[in-house]
Amino acid sequence: MTSPTTPTPASPSTTTAHHDLCVIGSGSGNTFLDERFEHLSVAMIERGAFGGTCLNRGCIPSKMLIYPATVIRLAQEARALGVDLTLDGVRWREIRDRTFDRIDPIAAGGEDYRQGQDHLTVYNGEATFVGDRTVEVVDAHGATQQVSADRMVLAAGARPRIPQVAGLETVPFHTSDTIMRIDEVPGHLVIIGGGFIAAEMSHVFGTFGAEVTVIGRSSRVLSHEDWEIGTRFTRALGRQIDLRVNVTVTSVEPTAAGVVAHCSDGSVVEGDTLLVAAGRVPNGDQLAVERTGVRLDEYGYVITDDTLATDAPGVWALGDIRNPLQLKHLANREADIVGHNLSHPDDLHRIDESAVPHVVFSHPEVAQVGLSEESLQALGRPYLVGRRDFGSTAYGWAMEDSVGFAKVLVDPETRLILGAHILGHEASLLIQPLAQAMALGNTADEVARTVIYPHPALTEVVEQLLLEVPHAPSTGGKFKPWEG
Repeated sequence: MTSPTTPTPASPSTTTAHHDLCVIGSGSGNTFLDERFEHLSVAMIERGAFGGTCLNRGCIPSKMLIYPATVIRLAQEARALGVDLTLDGVRWREIRDRTFDRIDPIAAGGEDYRQGQDHLTVYNGEATFVGDRTVEVVDAHGATQQVSADRMVLAAGARPRIPQVAGLETVPFHTSDTIMRIDEVPGHLVIIGGGFIAAEMSHVFGTFGAEVTVIGRSSRVLSHEDWEIGTRFTRALGRQIDLRVNVTVTSVEPTAAGVVAHCSDGSVVEGDTLLVAAGRVPNGDQLAVERTGVRLDEYGYVITDDTLATDAPGVWALGDIRNPLQLKHLANREADIVGHNLSHPDDLHRIDESAVPHVVFSHPEVAQVGLSEESLQALGRPYLVGRRDFGSTAYGWAMEDSVGFAKVLVDPETRLILGAHILGHEASLLIQPLAQAMALGNTADEVARTVIYPHPALTEVVEQLLLEVPHAPSTGGKFKPWEG
């Protein structure tokens, strides 16, 4: 193992340490540092809580809040089944504390574990590149230290996007980083944005008793989803909360009660809590990665090849800093690849993003894998469509389901699945066999007719969906927006 070296500092306030490997970010970047790297001197730089976004302020805490909200929603919908239930109350602080009393010790324990490894040095602070594979780290007290390495991995994630809204700097507001730790359920939560964070947090707080207004600039919520799914979801969400689409917030101002938002349609929305959920921005700009020869694309994502190497020799990237999908499971797969490629430079693995599923844990859930109709149209690719309502299956009858819907897109020649889209109960589970089929190269017919599906399980939605795919060519494959 090469020990860190400390050359003469550039200034009295700056020391420099050199390592064999430096990882910036302790989320998925922390997952590949196993026994393969114990013979190296390794640096890990983290400016926040150990474990990254998913553990501390993303996937895991949000789902721990979403699950009890979903339990409530299902109970409320039981009236259609002949069951009358009442909600006596929601103990928000108990729910919140159950969540973070489990998460916070894991984050602290992860850092303690790394701090205790002889070959690894943890640097807590903000990193900025100052030269080739050299960063300056500024800690919470303002002390600076330069860290350099032979090889570097950029895994510094992304941050909430703060839109240009007049007056926003004058009002207190939350982002996804802070909203889940608030002390009380808001009386009226105003959400700027119509993406997955808005969908999930409106589900949580709307179910827990808040009045919720979502203001989205697109014509539908979840505008990045397949058009048909997004339109159906927008309709479903509009029955749960005050939903305003095709509207932008032009300005906000503080009030004695909280905040007032002025909208482009002339309307005014008053609330006591404001959540800004206008997307996320990769952190490559804050690292000043161009100083080490790394390029960013037009949206600020680090550019890599499919081995996850950047243009700069010895610099790799993984996770939200490079991938617009910003999915933890994809970041973990990328970490596996980076770990392998760092330790096996003569046997490089490559990332395949063609069958990466994603889920919005709203109510109803939304899940997708592969391409949408719009994407296929833009590519000029012909396709066949299979559709199935949950309500046309036996288990859908049992649920009295009137919302659930699934769609699959299939290549007319090869019969391979090009994309799948699901809206409804347990969409997060139902998408998996379709993602697996895409990853393994199974045809729609193989998945429908070779596998025996349990009856009358909800998985029959997948079976019957695939059986609905026609064998005749589509009518020109031209996308027509769903108008149902």
